[in-house]
This record gives sequence, C-alpha cells and structure tokens, in this order.
Amino acid sequence: MRRIQPKENPLSQSFDGKSLLKFAFPTILMMILMGLYTIVDTVFVSRLVSTDALSALNIVCPVINLIVGLGTMLATGGGAIVARKMGAGEAERASQDFTLLIAAGALLGGLIAVPGTAFIDRIIRGLGASGRLFPYCREYLLILLFFTPASIAQVLFQNLIVTAGRPGFGMLLGAGAGAANILFDYIFMGPMQMGIKGAALGTGIGYLIPTAAGVWFFSTGRGSLHFKRPAMEWSVLAESCTNGCSEMVSQAAAAVTTFFFNRIMMRLAGEDGVAAVTIMIYTQFLLTAFYIGFSMGVAPVISYKDGKQDRFQLKKVVSICLRFVILSSVVIFGASLAFGASLAGVFSEKGTHVYELARNGFLIFPFSFLFSGFNIFASAAFTALSNGRLSAIISFLRTFGLLLLLLLTLPALLGVTGVWLAVPAAEFLTMLVSLSFVLNRMRGI
Repeated sequence: MRRIQPKENPLSQSFDGKSLLKFAFPTILMMILMGLYTIVDTVFVSRLVSTDALSALNIVCPVINLIVGLGTMLATGGGAIVARKMGAGEAERASQDFTLLIAAGALLGGLIAVPGTAFIDRIIRGLGASGRLFPYCREYLLILLFFTPASIAQVLFQNLIVTAGRPGFGMLLGAGAGAANILFDYIFMGPMQMGIKGAALGTGIGYLIPTAAGVWFFSTGRGSLHFKRPAMEWSVLAESCTNGCSEMVSQAAAAVTTFFFNRIMMRLAGEDGVAAVTIMIYTQFLLTAFYIGFSMGVAPVISYKDGKQDRFQLKKVVSICLRFVILSSVVIFGASLAFGASLAGVFSEKGTHVYELARNGFLIFPFSFLFSGFNIFASAAFTALSNGRLSAIISFLRTFGLLLLLLLTLPALLGVTGVWLAVPAAEFLTMLVSLSFVLNRMRGI
C-alpha cells in the first residue's frame, strides 16, 4: 500500500483564517464532545448513584490528573519534535521517534498501575477521603488503575493522529470512544446497577477504543507517520519530557489544587461542598475544552511552520489564533453566565444544598473564561515552538502558583465565595504574564 509522502501532508499548505479553522475544527469538536461525555458521565454518577459518589470522583481526580499529565507530556512534547522533523523533511526519523513515544507510554502505564494498585488504600486516605466517601473512591480507582496503559496510549494516539495530518479521523475516534463510554456507563450503572464500579468500567472501555484504533491506523500506513523500529535515542524522550513539561505541570498542579479544593470545601460545607466543587471543575473542563481543542489542533501547524522556517506563515497563523481566541472567550463567558444555573440543576435537584452552592458559584466562576483561553493557547503555542520553559511558566502560574496562593488566602477572608473567586483571579494575573511573553515572541518572528 502506498504511503502518503511528506509533501502531501496537509500541514504543508499555506493557511489563512478559513483553512486554519477548518484544519483545527475536528480537534475542537473532538475535545468538546469529550467534555460533553465527561459531563454526562458525572451526571450519571450523581443521578444514578449519589452525590457522594460524585464527590468521590473528585477525591481520586488527582491520581487521574497525574496519569493524563504524563501521557499529555509525551504527546505534546514528542508531537512537537515529530512535527518539526516532518517539516524539515526527515520523515523516517519522525516515524522512529513516534514509535519510541508510543512504546514509552505503554511501559509507563504499566509502571504506574502496579504500585498504584498495591498502595491504593494509602493513596485514597492521603487524598482526604472521609469514611463516608472511602468505599466509593476505592471501587472507582481500583478498576481505573487497571486501564492505565490504555489511558496513556489513547492520549498519545489522539494527539499524534493530528500530527499525522488526519484530524478528522481523530475527531471520529474521540467521538466513538465517548459515545461508547456513555452507553456503557448507562448500562453498567442503570440496568446492571453496578454503581460507581460501572462508571470506572465504562471509562476504561472508552480508553481501549482509541488505543486499538490508533494501533490499526499507524500499522496500515494510512497517514504520514507509521510504526517503524525506533532508534533508542534517550535524548528524544528527554526532550519530549522537557518540551511537554508544561502539560505535566498543568496536570500535576491540577492534582494539587483539586486536593486543596476538596479539603477546603470539605471544611466549609462538608461532602456537599465537595460535590459542588466537582460540578464546577467538570464544567470548567467542558467550557475550556474548546480552547484546548483549538490549541491542540493548531499546534502541529505551528511546529511544522517553525521547523520549515516559514516565518511569514508562522506569524500569520499565530495572529489568526490570537484573534480567534479573544473573540471566542467573550462568547463562552456570556454562555457560561447565561446557562450556569441550569447546568447546576442537571447534576443536582433544585433546592438542594449542593445545587445552591453550585448556582452561587456560577455567578463568579465564569469570569475565568475571559482569560483562560488566551493562557491555554499561549502555553500550547510555546510548546509547539519547542520553548517548554515559557510554556511551563504559564501553566504553573494559572494552575498552581497563583491559584494555590489565592486558594489558601481568599477562602479565609470570604469563605465559599473566596473558593469560587480564586480561579478567575489566577487566570487574569496569568494572562498579564502570557501577554508579555507572546508580544515579545511575535516581535522575534
């Protein structure tokens, strides 16, 4: 079967606003669908099991953050290397590096699953689960750890399929996996009444689908990348980790801040407070999925143009991206204010303590969406340009440094209101730093 040659790669075209958005659209849609599937998943847990089970999801969320972070670090950092080599005409080296990344991800998943299972009780207690939430946490995490290799592999495949110039296939893959997740969640938690174990099993099966499809896709040579015996160059893995460290920083920081969100809300409002902050965090993932999908979609373009040293196209692409992010931020902010209360009602019945806490949060929290899109894109763009240091600084500030500082101070002054205010304040302050980095880099193009 004839393989597509590098010159046929869609990344090599000259992009304008329309063609860039067309290229990024499948990845945007994929991430939005994944966000919707995640929301539906948590709604099923809340409605078909209990709001305590919903709280348990957030208690063990730091573990999931770290697993996703490691996979995303390899995918984005390594993807930039692969795309850069493709842009430089080094197609065979790009495929070798790609294969090395997949093998490393699968091995890493196994190394996490075994000790995670062995020390699961200690991990859950360390995350601050109350006696009431502990059984839910253990049932969910035990099953999910079994699927850790597939979890990392699916992150790698979904990112690298875009790098291979097939974002449409990546979108179909994500959509299919999410639809299967919802279907199995309903079957396992509804008719089969498996409780929170059913949620974990449905999620795990959802990981297996893009993993299997990714193996098939890259084995048949249908894109500009394919499996090839890798050259064991540890420098490639080291550069991937260094370049993608901002994504790992972001997920590790999310793990820590989620831990503190849970502890603070447990102290201020008990298990209902943890359920309310879970609603907010998962809603944030849904609404920022647009920015994440856009940034993932355009990152290979930025890396390719940088590798090809096409400065005119690089500057044009970045400029289009910035204008698009600013416009969409205003739209998403307005939508989140308008429909936030209704979304809270989907998770918990009106009039309940959980609903009232979440509804009040939606009056403050949406202001973060005015600034988060710019920060997410800026971090992804610097990763694509192989400047992991600046990318990591942005991720560190918005998801850990400033956020943790504000989370530890504002609730002491304002109570639950301070919890909701911490994220918008951190995003705004980070945006000021991101803006200075972007303007300086644009002058250098």
